[in-house]
Amino acid sequence: MSVRGLPMTVPAPGLPTRVRIHEVGARDGLQNERATVPTAVKAEFVHRLAGAGLTTIEATSFVHPKWVPQLADAEELFPMLAGLPVELPVLVPNERGLDRALALGARRVAVFASATEAFAKANLNRTVDEALAMFHPVVERAKAGGVHVRGYLSMCFGDPWEGAVPVPQVVRVCRALVDMGCDELSLGDTIGVATPGHVEELLTALDEEGIPVGALGVHFHDTYGQALANTLAALRHDVTTVDASAGGLGGCPFARSATGNLATEDLVWMLTGLGIDTGVDLGRLVATSVWMAGRLGRPSPSRTVRALSHEDAQGQEGREAHKEQ
Repeated sequence: MSVRGLPMTVPAPGLPTRVRIHEVGARDGLQNERATVPTAVKAEFVHRLAGAGLTTIEATSFVHPKWVPQLADAEELFPMLAGLPVELPVLVPNERGLDRALALGARRVAVFASATEAFAKANLNRTVDEALAMFHPVVERAKAGGVHVRGYLSMCFGDPWEGAVPVPQVVRVCRALVDMGCDELSLGDTIGVATPGHVEELLTALDEEGIPVGALGVHFHDTYGQALANTLAALRHDVTTVDASAGGLGGCPFARSATGNLATEDLVWMLTGLGIDTGVDLGRLVATSVWMAGRLGRPSPSRTVRALSHEDAQGQEGREAHKEQ
């Protein structure tokens, strides 16, 4: 699946030479599906993503099945991924979730905080500060056991109930997560309303707060078609970790206005054209998303998947026609 050597590599000044993609399709993507995906299909999905060269693949969430029934099989799934030479972070909402993850040998976990009171209430049924207090023993125990902790922060750029989110409000929660012990923060544009200038303003404010850019990742949704533009703005600010979802799967089950994540294939296409190394085999990744789209019964929303799989189909038709002649 390629288009005659495209995209042409034309590096741009001021960008990193390598980006680590934090693949979230198997967790953030599939948790938004209405129908439950069979555990064996999820496991095969993760194995295929690893085979495409992704090195950080968020596997599942140890949340109560009542809240996210699509991921109720975490205990069954995680052992099926043993032996993969990749990092397999998992989401843990509380100490019980941490206990379940640690019992299966998880070495990278994530907590999920909110920058706004409205979403904290909708997602966790707590205030922002109450949620932070709940996460504190989770992070403390994980760190004591040598486990890497990521802090997700949702609604960094806009909230469906509160509207615009002041930058200092986001910085305050980021500071609390870092002080708590989180190794990494993922800045979430949960409903996809960010624009590049807003991204730059937040990253500048975090830099002024003394939060190192090396500890930051970005997580953009493409609701208004801004995800790649916002990613480029983050790269220009020296961010080198970008969340993306194979095939553009996902959204947020607690925010109806949240549409799909930035598609990993679209991200890889842009980074390849910029000469930025990801270690990802785009052809194998596209084939994986086409395979998963077949299992879900609908086409992938990723523009790159559609373009390259269309080219591949046309090429196959041409080869078949040539054989008939």
